Amino acid sequence: MAQISDESMREAITQRLGAVHVTVTDMSGGCGQAFTSLIISPQFQGLNSLKRHRLVNAALKDEIAAIHAWTAKCQTPDEYERDQAKDKAKASESADVVMG
Repeated sequence: MAQISDESMREAITQRLGAVHVTVTDMSGGCGQAFTSLIISPQFQGLNSLKRHRLVNAALKDEIAAIHAWTAKCQTPDEYERDQAKDKAKASESADVVMG
């Protein structure tokens, strides 16, 4: 297998898991040995955290075997939108406190 990159991981996740949003960050300083990710996929609907991670690990079996460290945050589109709305509300509250 060729060198793993954040882009190759992002493409594999998008294709294999039908992800609607993916961020992958190379935490190894560019050597392709440690990645963290946020994966938003409707395939996670109805699955608990363990089952979501098992699904991701099965889909990326070869890639994960070729790297040193892998972490993933897995959410459904609804969960992601809810968290984004919470973050936006918190940012707005913080701005109000600073401006007030």
